[in-house]
Amino acid sequence: MVTCFWYNPNIHPFTEHRQRQQALESFTQKGKVPLIVAEGYDVVSYFREVVGHERERCGRCFRLRLSMTALIARLKGFDAFSTTLLISPYQKQPLLKEVGEEMASREGVSFLYEDLTPGYKESVRVSKELDLYRQKYCGCLYSEWERFGKVKV
Repeated sequence: MVTCFWYNPNIHPFTEHRQRQQALESFTQKGKVPLIVAEGYDVVSYFREVVGHERERCGRCFRLRLSMTALIARLKGFDAFSTTLLISPYQKQPLLKEVGEEMASREGVSFLYEDLTPGYKESVRVSKELDLYRQKYCGCLYSEWERFGKVKV
């Protein structure tokens, strides 16, 4: 059985974080998929991790989020964990794999990796069909700035 886990302290601003969380909650309720939501909006942990390391921010963000995911998977007795980031052609797939395997080794839980990017266009079609909220940027302040401010951080 699949269980979804929500831990995204990187998503900024809070209103965007809340909108994405609500979309997941609605989707999992309709599909009767179990959902675990991490306590609070831990944006301070995210900024502590990436400020001063903006060029490596994606790896640091993946590590922060996947470490929590792997920990929850171990604590809940799950066989494995993965991430929805694997479907995005905008994410650094080799880095995701590396970080996921590192967290798997640390927590003793398997990381399910598959490059799902070939299914990205179909996922967009299905999400529109289901009227799911689709974000316009990765989630962090830096990606928002790059997307809408047309700058490169």
